Amino acid sequence: MSVRPTPPDGFATTVPVAIVGGGACGLVAALTLADTGIAPLVLERDATPSGSTGLSSGMIPACGTRMQRAEGVEDSVDLLVRDVQAKAKGQADPAIVEAVAAVSGPTIEWLVDRHGIELTLVGGFLYPGFSALRMHAPPSRQGADLMGGLLRAGAEAGIDLLTDAHVNALFADPDGRVRGLQIERPDGGGEKIGCGALILACNGFGGNAAMIRQHIPEMVEASYFGHAGNQGDAVIWGQALGAAIRHMGAYQGHGSVAAPHNILITWALMMNGGIQINRDGRRFADEHRGYSEQAVDVLAQPDGIAWQVFDDRLLALGREFEDFRQAEAAGALRHGDDENALAATIGVPAMALAKTLAECRKWAAGKAYDPLGRDFSSQPALAPPYHAIKVSGALFHTQGGLVIDPLARVLRPDGTALPNLFAGGGAACGVSGSRVWGYLSGNGLLTAVGLGRLAGQTAAALVAPC
Repeated sequence: MSVRPTPPDGFATTVPVAIVGGGACGLVAALTLADTGIAPLVLERDATPSGSTGLSSGMIPACGTRMQRAEGVEDSVDLLVRDVQAKAKGQADPAIVEAVAAVSGPTIEWLVDRHGIELTLVGGFLYPGFSALRMHAPPSRQGADLMGGLLRAGAEAGIDLLTDAHVNALFADPDGRVRGLQIERPDGGGEKIGCGALILACNGFGGNAAMIRQHIPEMVEASYFGHAGNQGDAVIWGQALGAAIRHMGAYQGHGSVAAPHNILITWALMMNGGIQINRDGRRFADEHRGYSEQAVDVLAQPDGIAWQVFDDRLLALGREFEDFRQAEAAGALRHGDDENALAATIGVPAMALAKTLAECRKWAAGKAYDPLGRDFSSQPALAPPYHAIKVSGALFHTQGGLVIDPLARVLRPDGTALPNLFAGGGAACGVSGSRVWGYLSGNGLLTAVGLGRLAGQTAAALVAPC
């Protein structure tokens, strides 16, 4: 992961734009370049591109789309910006938030209309912190299908995608201008490739234990649900080139990963009336604050686990999600005809669980208020029979990274841009503020897709023939 001087013998081949990373950010950037007639080269370290996008639920927040208008949803750039900044406590760079919000709706429609990627508006519930329905996702609600659509579109556009190509070094001038890169093959071979511009779309550093220990110590012992290839390459290269970094303590956690099955359980269950309890049968946090910060609270419980408790109404909702169906098929669900039966099944004190459910019924009826701060009045109280899934907290991906401008150009500490280096997705500092509590649902794909689009547009203008 070094940065070296340009090799004296030059490069065997040179491309207009090289893109490191074949996930949503890299493929959106590549499609953008291809639409302008520029042939990029996407370099992917795995045999099959998937990355963090493939592990996600594939939900991209976007505002002002025709899908929203068709459902009578009123949304705007200003409203999305307000929601992002409210969750981030005003810490996100206003110019970046504005840029990704403004490009979000047009990018969704471009992906659907120009490249045939199937994305629909997710209805039925609002994610924590959202003022409007704005998640756009494949019908399956799976990131693997989003990746499938992007890869198909890339193939149809004739984009060169080099797999099993681990970039292990950059070549650059003293002023930070990137001249090329070196790739390593699984068999130990490799090659040096020149480029006119470089887009870093290789996500963050969630898979780098040393960097997690340095920047996010509270998640050192947490399970990592992201891609193992997220080793912080972009940050390491960027700093070597003189780039600034910011908000390295920010990340997306998730308090709802089935244990030990390691399958994501949709937070829609919590937003529609479900609760989380610990092994003592008691709730321990407001589940509506957000699934990211809930990861920390779940991990703080005895044995680092919690039980998601829900009823038949929410069981039907969960089964709309492919991940949930996989968890059910794997045996993650437990059932009880009443609270005593459920308590016996999951091994929690029956009296404590009965008290917890009784309190929730009172709060749902408006007869009392949850001391943890959650509003139960907007959803029906849970009713028997009951169901439960054991979950743990996990680290999904980091949100700090290289400082960029609204054109996705990587910046030095003095605010000037490096000559031809761009970053998006987890490689760049995101819009989630400085800590786990700043992550608004979908921020990862919002910046992956939005900054991928912006990086592609800016790189295209930079390398286009005069």
